[in-house]
Amino acid sequence: MRKIIYAMKGELWEIFDYLHRHPEVSWEEWKTTRFIEQQLIQEGYRTQTFSDCPGVIGEIGSGTFTVGLRSDMDALWQEVDGVWRANHACGHDAHMTMVLGVAKLFNRIGYQPPGTLRLLFQPAEEKGTGALKFLEKGVADDMDFLYGVHLRPIQEVKSGYAAPAILHGAAQCIEGEIKGVAAHAARPHLGVNVIEVGSAIVQELGKIHVDPQVPASIKMTRFRAGGKNVNIIPDYAEFALDLRAQTNEVMEQLVEGLNDIVKGVAAIYHADIRLRSGVRVAAAKPHPQARSFMERAIAAVLGREKCLPPIVTSGGEDFHFYSWMKPQLKTTMLGLGCDLTPGLHHPQMTFRREDLLSGIEILARAVMETFEHFALQGEMGSARFAAKN
Repeated sequence: MRKIIYAMKGELWEIFDYLHRHPEVSWEEWKTTRFIEQQLIQEGYRTQTFSDCPGVIGEIGSGTFTVGLRSDMDALWQEVDGVWRANHACGHDAHMTMVLGVAKLFNRIGYQPPGTLRLLFQPAEEKGTGALKFLEKGVADDMDFLYGVHLRPIQEVKSGYAAPAILHGAAQCIEGEIKGVAAHAARPHLGVNVIEVGSAIVQELGKIHVDPQVPASIKMTRFRAGGKNVNIIPDYAEFALDLRAQTNEVMEQLVEGLNDIVKGVAAIYHADIRLRSGVRVAAAKPHPQARSFMERAIAAVLGREKCLPPIVTSGGEDFHFYSWMKPQLKTTMLGLGCDLTPGLHHPQMTFRREDLLSGIEILARAVMETFEHFALQGEMGSARFAAKN
C-alpha cells in the first residue's frame, strides 16, 4: 500500500497545488466542488452534488453497513501580504488531498468494501454550519462510522506522530442588544445608561460557576454604544459574547447562567436586553470503537510509539455535529502531525507535505479495518443493519 501511495505522489501534489491556488470561502466552494467531483468520477465513484449548496458525496460499494470519511473544503478570508483574499490557512486543502488520495488508492489496489464507503466533501466548516447542512441533506442518516482528519500545529503534534482523536471543545457565539433611556449627561438619573448595563453584565459573568475540572470561559468580545456627542446618556448598545467549554454539558450550564444574569441585570436597571444565538459548535465525543480502529491504523503506519493520546484543544470543529445529531454514529478525527507552523489560521501557515502520504495510509487502513472487523463478526447482515433499509 505504501509503495502505491508514494507512486501517486506527483498526482497528489498536483491536486494539492490546485486546491491551494484556488481557495474559496465558506458557501462559495463551487469550483472546488466541480474539481473534486471530476476527480471522483475519474476514479469510478458514484457522486452526488446539491443545487442549493456546494459540496460533493462520493461512494463505492453497496450494502447497509456504511463507513464515511469526511473532509472540509472552505478557505479563510484574511489578509495575506497586505492583500485581503481567500487563503487555505487551516489545512483544508490538505484534508481534501488526503481523502481524494484514499479514493485513488482504493481504486489503484482494486479495493471493494464489503459495504458502502461514503466520502463527504463538506462546505463551510469555518462558519460552523456546513455539517448541519449535510445532516439536513441526510448524508449521515444511514452511516455507522465516520472518520475525519485535521492537521495539528507543531505545538500539539510533531511530524511523524499522530493522535486517534481530537478533543475539540464546544463553542458558542451569542450577540445581544440593550435598550435603555437617553438623557442629558447632566441628568443621568432620568436615563438608563446602556454602558452601565453592559458593564454590569461583564461583572456578573465571572459569577457563573461550573465544574473547575472542565475548561470553560465566557467573555464579552464586542461592545458598541454612544455616538459623536459625549454629553448624552446612550440608550442603545450592541454586544457579542464568546463561550467555550470542553463538554456540551458545561456549555449548556454557561448558556443557562448567562440567561439568568441577563434577566437579573435587566430587572435591576429597568433595561430591555435581548440575546440571539449565533453559530454553535458541539464538543467532541469520539466513540471508543472508532478511536480503537484509528489507533491500530496509526500503529501500523507510524509505529505504536508514535501513536499519541487524544489531543485536547480549545478550538472548535463542526465535524462533531455528526455524532451530536446522530448519537448512533461512531466517529473520531485523526490528528496528524506535520510540523505545522506558525499555527493554524496564520496567513503564512506551512507544514511538511510528505506527512500527507502517511495520513492517506492511516485513513485508508482505518476504513479497511472497520469494514474487515464487522465482516468477520458477521454483523453486516444482522437485523440491526438490515433494518436501515
